[in-house]
Amino acid sequence: MTGTPDETAPDFKPDFLELGRKLFAAECEFIWGASKPDALPPVGPPEIAFAGRSNVGKSSLLNALTNRKTLARTSHTPGRTQQLNFFTLGPSLEDAKLRLVDMPGYGYASASKEKIASWTGLMYDFLRGRAPLARVFVLVDGRHGLKPVDFEMFEILDRAAMSYQIVLTKKDEVKISERETRVAETLAELKKRVAAFPEVIFTSSETGEGIPELRAAVALLLHQRGA
Repeated sequence: MTGTPDETAPDFKPDFLELGRKLFAAECEFIWGASKPDALPPVGPPEIAFAGRSNVGKSSLLNALTNRKTLARTSHTPGRTQQLNFFTLGPSLEDAKLRLVDMPGYGYASASKEKIASWTGLMYDFLRGRAPLARVFVLVDGRHGLKPVDFEMFEILDRAAMSYQIVLTKKDEVKISERETRVAETLAELKKRVAAFPEVIFTSSETGEGIPELRAAVALLLHQRGA
């Protein structure tokens, strides 16, 4: 299924929508998992990372984005992703155009303090020192909007001086009358943040809405970096 433009979607030139479609039509494979900063893979092509609260729909979005069903495992158990998972996107490992990084879910209340501290340290070290990392897409549940734990993640990203953009999820479960308000509320918060990109993409992994725009945003980002 494909998304349809609406009042909550950013506008992209048709060429970037097509470039995004072609980019994510390529082969996508898991290549590396890292649970410690010193276990990260060697640097390579540009990287984009995906972060979000536990059970925000990150795995479902990654699957929808890459036209896969099992690229990232989906689970109703919060905190399943406990490491940085790297996926390569391109015709081959050697000719990869992009890497996708699935970050551990944050805000998992049942995790031990030690594990939460370990995840936080891993994320901060990764965000602060990873040269190929172009942007972090922070997923926020569109049904509920921003929560205090999201602000904590924003603080980490701001301190790391890492560009990030908000992707609202589960659009199909949000009333049409509430969507513009949710986007406006999110944009208002982003204006206060030094490293935030001032656009929001509203997505649904179920209907495909917003997925072409998210692919286009990544294609535009790569174009701006000369990749």
